[in-house]
Amino acid sequence: MQTSLKDTIKLSNGVEMPWIGLGVFKVNDGDEVVQSVKAALRNGYKSIDTAAIYGNEEGVGQAIKESNIPREELFITTKLWNSDQGYESTLNAFETSLKKLDLDYLDLYLIHWPGKDQYKETWKAFEKLYKDGRVRAIGVSNFQIHHLEELISCSEIKPMVNQVEYHPHLTQIELLSFCKKEGIQLEAWSPLKQGQLLHDPVLEEIARKHNKSVAQIILRWDLQNGVVTIPKSIKEHRIIENANIFDFHLENEDMERISGLNIDSRAGSHPDTMSIGF
Repeated sequence: MQTSLKDTIKLSNGVEMPWIGLGVFKVNDGDEVVQSVKAALRNGYKSIDTAAIYGNEEGVGQAIKESNIPREELFITTKLWNSDQGYESTLNAFETSLKKLDLDYLDLYLIHWPGKDQYKETWKAFEKLYKDGRVRAIGVSNFQIHHLEELISCSEIKPMVNQVEYHPHLTQIELLSFCKKEGIQLEAWSPLKQGQLLHDPVLEEIARKHNKSVAQIILRWDLQNGVVTIPKSIKEHRIIENANIFDFHLENEDMERISGLNIDSRAGSHPDTMSIGF
């Protein structure tokens, strides 16, 4: 059982990944992202998740530098955008991201969306980056079971992580089960459904029972399902609150009630129809 913000899950290649990180989707580059990341690092977070398309890699890099935390203690993730898919373009995009972050290596690099047909070629570049020691772990984002099966069938290295939209309205039970079977760590983006779940009566009732916020209940549910989670916030008190989920445990009945809220509803795009930039 996870007992602190320092706790990690061992990926299939032995790399330790924190259970909780700070996501910076829709956080503005410059002061906003710099202050958010610094607040997270100041309060014990070790994992920061960004992406090329977020346009804030430079701010994330600045915050890392200004925090003065030894690089090896941190876990930094970024993602390859759709328009950069393909072998050579992936290698170029990786160098651009690394330069913006002002880092020598990444801890995790993800293909942001599967798209139609280029992700196999893209993955070959990911395998090269991994073998060359430029990134400690490689994975995908928003991949469905059929994408994963196709990728695994033609690759040397299996993705170590699959980051997907995951919350009580979208429990993705089959995908979670598939990933566990294949040794792929599932990671939740938009775990609070961009705030849409914060006033759900069932979650409010469970929150009152445990004297916690609805956000804390959802994030605890993630962890107890074995899912890494990266809630986003730009407010320091929320960043602290989101990490304060290690002093209680949801009972089976709570877990089942939360999972029972599933309606297969997304805040973001469906991976099979998302094709912007391809």
